[in-house]
Amino acid sequence: MSRLPSQPPQQEWQLDWKNIQPALSSVRRSMASLQTSSLKVMRVSQLDSDILDSELFTILKEQLWNALSLFNPAFKESIEPELLALLNLALFKLSIYDTSATYGAQLQNLKYRNEWKHGGPLESIAKDAPLTKTQKIIYGVLSVGGQYAWTRTSRLVTSRGWGELDESDIRNKIYRVLQAGEKYWKALSLVNFLVFLYSGKYRTLLDRILGMRLVYSKKSMNRQVSFEFLNRQMVWHAFTVSLRI
Repeated sequence: MSRLPSQPPQQEWQLDWKNIQPALSSVRRSMASLQTSSLKVMRVSQLDSDILDSELFTILKEQLWNALSLFNPAFKESIEPELLALLNLALFKLSIYDTSATYGAQLQNLKYRNEWKHGGPLESIAKDAPLTKTQKIIYGVLSVGGQYAWTRTSRLVTSRGWGELDESDIRNKIYRVLQAGEKYWKALSLVNFLVFLYSGKYRTLLDRILGMRLVYSKKSMNRQVSFEFLNRQMVWHAFTVSLRI
């Protein structure tokens, strides 16, 4: 009759670990119910980052138009939505998709985090949950692709005069739906902005839909306005003016 192999004796620390599991579970439940201070991010920094991004886009667009100044103006006008979409796509890829922060946000010591992972007592923890790939892709599709689709559709509707057709015409109905959609989007954006001014979360409506919140990238840095972008803008402006002369 063969003997079963003897089981090795459990180490003392393993027995102690099993014994303290009920106490650890109780501590975890009590920590989850604790009231923590909400995360405060300066609203002016978030708004300044948006202004810096707009200024950067304007500068790049001017450089692009200058590069295309030798072409037929009608050609540039016909493909303007596509050119702006490509420019927006490049900025999105090099900023939010790669680093989870726009260039303006980086200058303001800000970055996006996945706010869906920071509910309740986890809002103010030191480690920020990164954006998921799905969030980034949807953000790019809605911001870049959505803006391009809206611009191109508006041009088509306006050029063909759909708004001046008979009200029973399907094209006139599409025109009215687009106009109503634009009004509702602007109204919701205004409501979101008012909520942002109150709570300091979700600067744009798209950020709120996708759960993308701007937080401090380095919490130990001084919270002050950076003049690096302004200095660069002045240098580039002087450089372009000298080239034109």
